[in-house]
Amino acid sequence: MKIAVVGTGYVGLVTGTCFAETGNTVTCVDIDTKKIEKLKNGTITIFEPGLEILFERNLKQGNLKFTTSLSEGIQDAELIFLALPTPPGEDGSADLKYILQVADDLGKILTHYAVIVDKSTVPVGTSEKVHNAIAKNIKVEFDVVSNPEFLREGVAVEDFMKPDRVVVGTSSEKAKKVMERLYAPFIRQGNPLIFMDEKSAEMTKYAANAFLATKITFMNEIANLCDKVGANVDMIRKGIGTDTRIGNRFLFAGIGYGGSCFPKDVQALAKTAEENGYNFEILKSVMEVNERQKGRLLPYLEKELGNLKGKNIGIWGLAFKPNTDDIREAPALTNIEILLEKGATVKVFDPEATEHVKHIFGDKISYADSKYGAIMEADALLIMTEWATFRNPDFEVMDKLLKNKLILDGRNLFEPDQMKELGYTYYSIGREKV
Repeated sequence: MKIAVVGTGYVGLVTGTCFAETGNTVTCVDIDTKKIEKLKNGTITIFEPGLEILFERNLKQGNLKFTTSLSEGIQDAELIFLALPTPPGEDGSADLKYILQVADDLGKILTHYAVIVDKSTVPVGTSEKVHNAIAKNIKVEFDVVSNPEFLREGVAVEDFMKPDRVVVGTSSEKAKKVMERLYAPFIRQGNPLIFMDEKSAEMTKYAANAFLATKITFMNEIANLCDKVGANVDMIRKGIGTDTRIGNRFLFAGIGYGGSCFPKDVQALAKTAEENGYNFEILKSVMEVNERQKGRLLPYLEKELGNLKGKNIGIWGLAFKPNTDDIREAPALTNIEILLEKGATVKVFDPEATEHVKHIFGDKISYADSKYGAIMEADALLIMTEWATFRNPDFEVMDKLLKNKLILDGRNLFEPDQMKELGYTYYSIGREKV
């Protein structure tokens, strides 16, 4: 099949590359000239494990192409995917200006039947708005379909190639057949291709992310209560995770969620509820609790060190989760800002996300080339991201580098008993302080 993907951000590039991998001819379109030149020349512009191999293979085979011209990109395309940003506006609602602008442009240049697919996370009713924007100028038949993505950064290729489910919102039998043909290679193992109306498909994505964000936040609240009563959140996680009604995923306590999806989607769903006269109280609480949770460890830091002015703090982890360079809404950023306000000196290390953080903080903080470099002469270590490289450090080396054997672990990487034996003052989330 011939496919156009408009937008080469995270979702667009993964979508285009994975569709190319199953033998389709895919043209990705973006207005960013520098980015398109890099992609044409074989330089991938995002970090996502496993993507680069597929990208290079399909670029070499000619299945994957790039252009800045929308008219060139959609030429003869049976499907046109819209994978464009929907950033939160000042009021928390999703900003649809990029999608609606492209929809307006498509109406002026499309000369053949095509299925226009909303791949971006968009509020309920967006497919209708996209349809109307295209219909103003178009002279040929077309359909608009909602096909939300459920990709997890760090394992997005696996999620795309072997999806738990594929959700398609359409009221058109013609579009349904096109989507069935497109996704046939991805659901051969029996994972469902679920068809529904457009509005339900749009709501499904928001409902999924809001539920997972709520699950994380609930466990963080349980962890905070564990700190008060002396219980261990790890034991509780195992105790409830074996209940098939609950499941064992998204039950790890920590310093809050971040990233490009959960914060934005929870906020947008709450705004949709508000616009429709519904007070979605759970979501409001989720947002409030998550924001507080990001700074959960700092009172302990002040308890141990007193005034933080002039103190040297090492930080491990900047990305909102491991195996990505995405720092959007990352708890590390919140902690760095607070530490700087309190007059602390901050030195950081992350395997992938450092360059992005440099664009935010510049020379206000220091950047290490290794995890050990980040803690040299540090008064304390804060762990913000659960990268695998942090899980088994050389504690003998750390003993020599740290001024104080003080670790505040926002991702519960180490066992309290082990830290006690090693002589560390160790704080984690929802577990015994040692």
